[in-house]
Amino acid sequence: MSARVLTVILNYRTAEMTLRAATAARAAMAGLAGEIVIVDNDSGDGSEERLRDGVRGWPHTRVIQSGRNGGYGAGNNVGIRAGMADGTKPDFVYLLNSDAFPDAAAILRLRDYLVAHPDCGFAGSHIIGEDGADHVTAFRFHTARSEFESAAHTGIVSRLLRRHIVPMGVPHGPTRVDWCAGASAMFRQSVLDRVGLFDERFFLYFEETDLCHRISDAGWHGMYLPDSRVVHVGGASTGVTERARKPAYWFDSRWLYFIKRGGRGYAALTTLAYLAGASIWTLRRVIERKDDRIAPYFLRDLLRHSWRNLMPGATVSQVSKGAREAAR
Repeated sequence: MSARVLTVILNYRTAEMTLRAATAARAAMAGLAGEIVIVDNDSGDGSEERLRDGVRGWPHTRVIQSGRNGGYGAGNNVGIRAGMADGTKPDFVYLLNSDAFPDAAAILRLRDYLVAHPDCGFAGSHIIGEDGADHVTAFRFHTARSEFESAAHTGIVSRLLRRHIVPMGVPHGPTRVDWCAGASAMFRQSVLDRVGLFDERFFLYFEETDLCHRISDAGWHGMYLPDSRVVHVGGASTGVTERARKPAYWFDSRWLYFIKRGGRGYAALTTLAYLAGASIWTLRRVIERKDDRIAPYFLRDLLRHSWRNLMPGATVSQVSKGAREAAR
């Protein structure tokens, strides 16, 4: 097949790991028409020079500079807009995290599926950790009901709201999804031309969910493909792990996502839904003497950020204040 793939890898101060990801991507691109573009997201630590030295002599591979650290979406947009070296657009854009390493057939599986299914707008991979453990990367969209369910941590609630649970587990076969993790995902270029690229008001988190939602609204769907396997370290660039305290930009991104889905009132409703679910879990935890499953300071930070963004005069641009500060 001649359908061309542009692989975009975003680097931020992880040059050695990015080169490892690029090496794996290069092997997975063997026999495919396409190119690799590595975007240094204004690392300012010598990463750009190290990357240029590392890929010197590699065919169909180049390093470009974003010029500013505008976050994950903005950095990837730089690579997508760069297109192919000859100035044309690819047929498909493959986004690969700098700490993710595709198997030899991982990129091919995604491309071939999209070629064969023109109604599919994007496809994501089966992600595993370096220890071989499966990562959950197939998801439904976030809603007020899903916020309540995720905070309640209670079986009867989850059973009643099973169709609204965001994580879909680890499907064993090709499965239709609302969105998938951006660590390894391929998008149809014509779809991106139609719906636009990442919303750069998101600094980090929820940007791929928002993009997939816009793709869904435009009439395409997404797929999870378990035969496209990718090893992912996770958190190498951000340092944010599941149990770590969430940074301000996480809450800003969450609020912006829900504003786009239903306005400030709906965003407030999702916060109330989460707090209601958390009250159920807190009661259970005290009575049953369970370890807490909610990250440290999360409820306090969620309430504080939501209240701030409900204040008179708060705008969508102000919602991303924490993101802009983090980018400096």
